[in-house]
Amino acid sequence: MSALDIEVNARQDRTGDDRLSGILAAPGFGTHFTDHMLTAEWTPEQGWHGARVTAYGPLTLDPATAVLHYAQEIFEGLKAYRHADGSVWTFRPEANAARLARSARRLALPELPVEDFLATVDTLVQVDERWVPDPQGEKSLYLRPFMFASESFLGVRPAKHVTYMVIASPAGAYFAHGIKPVSILVSEHFTRAAAGGMGAAKTGGNYASSLAPQQEAIHRGFDQVVFLDAIERRHVEELGGMNLYFVFDDGSIVTPELTGTILEGVTRSSIIELAGSLGHKVEERRFTIDEWRDGVGSGRLTEVFACGTAAVVTPVGRLAWRDGEVDCAPGGAAGPVTQQVRQALVDIQYGRAEDTFGWLHRVV
Repeated sequence: MSALDIEVNARQDRTGDDRLSGILAAPGFGTHFTDHMLTAEWTPEQGWHGARVTAYGPLTLDPATAVLHYAQEIFEGLKAYRHADGSVWTFRPEANAARLARSARRLALPELPVEDFLATVDTLVQVDERWVPDPQGEKSLYLRPFMFASESFLGVRPAKHVTYMVIASPAGAYFAHGIKPVSILVSEHFTRAAAGGMGAAKTGGNYASSLAPQQEAIHRGFDQVVFLDAIERRHVEELGGMNLYFVFDDGSIVTPELTGTILEGVTRSSIIELAGSLGHKVEERRFTIDEWRDGVGSGRLTEVFACGTAAVVTPVGRLAWRDGEVDCAPGGAAGPVTQQVRQALVDIQYGRAEDTFGWLHRVV
């Protein structure tokens, strides 16, 4: 039971039905936002308080607001899915709540209890339920809870005033024209995180550090960049925002182990369980770039895919580095294991298959 008393102030000038229908027909991703947002605040004296749902709109920040200078902020990403019977569900929100708490500890921010996280997300979805698209075409409502240092001061210390918010945006299928393998460039000059750093926290700084290498990859004609470990520059870690899986010719699957430098994706952990239930042996261990290249060359490594909340499961095709490249998806199509895992996962999310794992959380 949440300790937060959430006040709901519904707006009267909500988006008209005709305009909303047009948005939900082709929502894109992160382009349109629902009518409302949720806000709560924290201070050492009062703890979490002032939770309210209000009309979506701009924030007013003092130029000295701490987050603008010291980047003390964290966020989460999850989705609400409408099922065929009209009900609305989120997928493993408790896992997102637990990760937000871990990120908060690393960034010296106050932890939001799991029950309060669930209550805030549920409330916003319930208020803006009409923004949850129908399931056709794998549409969903993307939810973005985030927390930032909102105290106005200049000085390197944890903020004594923190704001937590939840906003929502309808999302279309990540692959609007069918699932296509993405091309990957090995980052040979940049690293994402080092041991003892913030690699395991979901904080904007990690994504900011990926922008320059991502920009370089796109300039060279690639879709994504893959980062190697910061010490030996040999071990595969993750893409700019997705975890990786490697499928071998015997059906076994390897994913890079969590060493404190890789974000523990909710989709990542779900696939470990799901693939095991489908009969695949899944191993978490260190995996080198040479093993990737040599495995494709020998035929032992038959498929590579990435995963994340937005794209769910993404096949990986071309992998290139300074003086060579290999094709992980000859023919330009997702492999059978990639397709099997992806289909099994989205079928659970959209209520088309029994949720034997207990992952779904009903909101409406």
